[in-house]
Amino acid sequence: MSRWPPGKHLRLSRLGPQDGRYLFVPLDHSLADGPIADEQRFQQLVHEVVAGGADAVVVHKGRARGIDPRSLRGSALVVHLSGSTPHARDADAKVLVGSVEDAIRLGADAVSVHVNVGSDTEAEQLADLGTVASACERWGMPLLAMVYPRGPRISDPHDPTTLAHVVNIAADLGADLVKTTWSAPFGAMADVVASSPIPVLVAGGPPGSGELTDYARAALEAGCSGLAVGRRVFQHTDPRRAVQELAAVVHCPPGDPNRVLTEISSFPASSPSHALAGSR
Repeated sequence: MSRWPPGKHLRLSRLGPQDGRYLFVPLDHSLADGPIADEQRFQQLVHEVVAGGADAVVVHKGRARGIDPRSLRGSALVVHLSGSTPHARDADAKVLVGSVEDAIRLGADAVSVHVNVGSDTEAEQLADLGTVASACERWGMPLLAMVYPRGPRISDPHDPTTLAHVVNIAADLGADLVKTTWSAPFGAMADVVASSPIPVLVAGGPPGSGELTDYARAALEAGCSGLAVGRRVFQHTDPRRAVQELAAVVHCPPGDPNRVLTEISSFPASSPSHALAGSR
């Protein structure tokens, strides 16, 4: 018997193969950072990342409305429900800009909500996550919580103890999956993952931090259930190839020579807020 009602169980099965691993490609950056491509190129980008083997793409509701459904064959659609811009008085203040009902009308397989723990509006963001989680239970919709230690009360956004706290916040408030940033040292992600009752996906890491496939192997060896990589895919010279290489690592069967331990001792302990926002 599934722990989820039939609708949620069905939608969860569309988010990835039955190996329990996930490769999501967020393309929702245009709200926070500005356009990532012109419209024609954006449509081609969706096609390329799906053809490369992405299990799901993450976009806002307006972008979802404009995607050719044929481009999503073989990939799930996650509609992101929260956002902010760097022009606000507080760029860390994520607000709801969509609803579960919006996502259902768009044919989404899941929704996502972003929460910045340690921000000045943490309380409101936690309340929004709880509200969306309740709606997801009513409608049988999977929920990905993107929870980051970010704001004036966070001295080290990569502290493993803090990361363990934020992933458990996601679980406690009803998320089915949680995405967060990497730990420093990176090997401590194993402790973060071990603390979580729900699957943990790690963001794509900072640009210039080495081979993305090595980073992916290290994340999986630490116990992460997958990755959510946006910027390091759509800024790649060949996004399709980047996703193909990631998918080969994420969904590598046991015994395959690609399943080798890769050690990544650490990444920068802190980054500008906008860079973290784009690390997906």
